[in-house]
Amino acid sequence: MSTFDAVVIGAGAAGLLAAARAGQHGLRVLLVDHAARLAEKIRISGGGRCNFTNRDVGPANFVSANPDFCRSALARYAPRDFIALLERHGIAWHEKHKGQLFCDGSSGDVIDMLVRECDRGAVERWQPCTVEAVADDGPGFRLETDRGAVRAPRLVIATGGLSIPQIGASDFGYRIARQYGHRIVETRPALVALTVAPAEWAAWSGLSGVSLPVVVEAGTGRSRARFEDDLLITHRGLSGPAILQVSTHWRPGTTLRIDCAPAVDLRGALHAAKAGSQRHAAAVLDEHLPRRFADAWLAARPSRWERPLRELPDRTLDALADSLHAWTVVPNGTEGYRKAEVTAGGVDTRDLDSRSLESRIRPGLFFIGEVVDVTGWLGGYNFQWAWASAVACADSLGVAPT
Repeated sequence: MSTFDAVVIGAGAAGLLAAARAGQHGLRVLLVDHAARLAEKIRISGGGRCNFTNRDVGPANFVSANPDFCRSALARYAPRDFIALLERHGIAWHEKHKGQLFCDGSSGDVIDMLVRECDRGAVERWQPCTVEAVADDGPGFRLETDRGAVRAPRLVIATGGLSIPQIGASDFGYRIARQYGHRIVETRPALVALTVAPAEWAAWSGLSGVSLPVVVEAGTGRSRARFEDDLLITHRGLSGPAILQVSTHWRPGTTLRIDCAPAVDLRGALHAAKAGSQRHAAAVLDEHLPRRFADAWLAARPSRWERPLRELPDRTLDALADSLHAWTVVPNGTEGYRKAEVTAGGVDTRDLDSRSLESRIRPGLFFIGEVVDVTGWLGGYNFQWAWASAVACADSLGVAPT
């Protein structure tokens, strides 16, 4: 039987960094993953350039049943710390809008860096390797794998969530958590496109591919969320950054509120065009909205839009403007885990120590990254949680006994 100081299950963003850092602290570490390819979620992120963090990360950028839980780890490992790691490896990067940081090269540069960090810590990697069972072994753990049995006093679960099963996502982490008595906050697809019932979407499905800047809101009261970004119409519903962001907050049966022209006073624009001209509503809307979208909007609202604005009552123009500033859509679902960037919900943080990510129920057991009930916004936030939770865990493991 092989013996290690710590076993990390899951060789994604959190698992790779946790294993590397623990190894560099002097621990003998085994990193195990069932997938044949390493860190596929890193590889496909950011269009292949890895949106590895965001300059403006803070607890307010995360959703959790316990919003303060992420505060400790994020404070102790900030975006500048991961940037410093990249720069030590000579990896160039650049900033896009809203603080999003990307590699100049490819996502593979980040994966290669993490592997080199693991090598520096003498981390042993078994991949592909399936963990068939986990059991107590005195104060430690015994793992049965398809490469043989393993014993370790510390076990780190970094297996991620249910998103993108085609690259290896599974419920393994949740099963281990339940095995040891942990509660699970209900999981759901997040950062995902939303669908609308076909009968209700018939007038819009033909606009698939049309994009426009919007402000979108979901929820009410303390659960209200508001995002300003681009919306993309699809043949099945709504997508684009604004929708992915708000999807984490949306709940089935509730309404999205969308301002289709947040930077424009449409009432003012229509009334100004009405004064002393022969302009039509379509011409005015075309100045502020995609033409196909504006035409579909007018077609869906009964009125004599072929008439000049000066022939239409003010109340008609006001109603048109108000409808565009307050479009309500009730999605009937999401595109599911297959298309979701992350999984919301997960291992309940009430059962974890926020400083170390160690279980309060089973000493020596740790949960890090996406498997935990901490979900970031779109734009590099979830990677920063992976890095920060990994470091908090690895640093708490300490130095291997002599």
